[in-house]
Amino acid sequence: MSNEGSCGANYAAIDIGSNAVRLLIKNVKEGADGPKFSKVLMLRVPLRLGFDVFAKEKITDQRARNMIRLMKSYRHLMRIYDVEDYRACATSAMRDAKNGPKIIKQIRKEAGIRIDIIDGQQEAKMVYNNHIECMEDRNGNYMYVDVGGGSTEINLLSQGELVCSRSYNIGTVRILNRVVRDSEWMRLKEDMTELAQSYPGTNIIGSGGNINKLYRLAEKKDKKNLRMSMETLHELHDSLKKLTVEERMEKFDLKPDRADVIVPAGDIFTTIGDIIKAEYVYVPVIGLADGIIDELYAKHKSRIIGVMQKVSDVMDKMSPVASE
Repeated sequence: MSNEGSCGANYAAIDIGSNAVRLLIKNVKEGADGPKFSKVLMLRVPLRLGFDVFAKEKITDQRARNMIRLMKSYRHLMRIYDVEDYRACATSAMRDAKNGPKIIKQIRKEAGIRIDIIDGQQEAKMVYNNHIECMEDRNGNYMYVDVGGGSTEINLLSQGELVCSRSYNIGTVRILNRVVRDSEWMRLKEDMTELAQSYPGTNIIGSGGNINKLYRLAEKKDKKNLRMSMETLHELHDSLKKLTVEERMEKFDLKPDRADVIVPAGDIFTTIGDIIKAEYVYVPVIGLADGIIDELYAKHKSRIIGVMQKVSDVMDKMSPVASE
């Protein structure tokens, strides 16, 4: 049963990443100034699929069982919250897992959840599509950097227009497992050098749980503009890098599944920032799940417009008959 009308409609996104699996439910209400999105529920479970995949090239039976249990739970929650439509997207770890398609079939059969495996370019563009709507100032050059467990997606925006999307198999879990190829680092660095020359004065817009946590941990930041300087990021990153995982947990009150990946995430952000000579990192709280919900809403709205157009066409055809 749908809860559309004055209460709006609920849409859900499931983001199956290499480190965590997220469920986001948002309510969308139509208003005079356009749609208004509000968060209803956000859950994050650190399944850490990438630790299996990037070391063994497959998802172990235990993690597969946990994945099925989690999808069943998410399915029940979507029913409880009367979700109008949903989409589940799997990224780097599921792309690389040899038994990924088999597990997806199991989940469809046992949990009733359809999962789409999306490539890096799709992932980058979905995240970009969500962010461009949130930008107040579209002038200047911005590099949107989304760091995940298995991959890093970048989108270059110039004067509000998307000019470049790239995906690299460099992620926090891959770095921890020491499976990032030197050639992939080289490709990223060469690309960043080339883009920096073509688009000078580029700043970073960061996405992902790690940059959000780094922003919250930073003592010096511009809260009004949701940004911190590259200098601040470097200082914080250096202080975290000196500590063991246990020391990071104690000193910065980090969970175990954040304390290990936060340093390789910092490595990626500082590497990109240094090459493109970024001055700031902007940290709006958005990600792939937000992009999925944007797409669901757009699809739903276009379907309604299409139905209304058909009704209008039928009425137009009937009107001469009615007047006779």
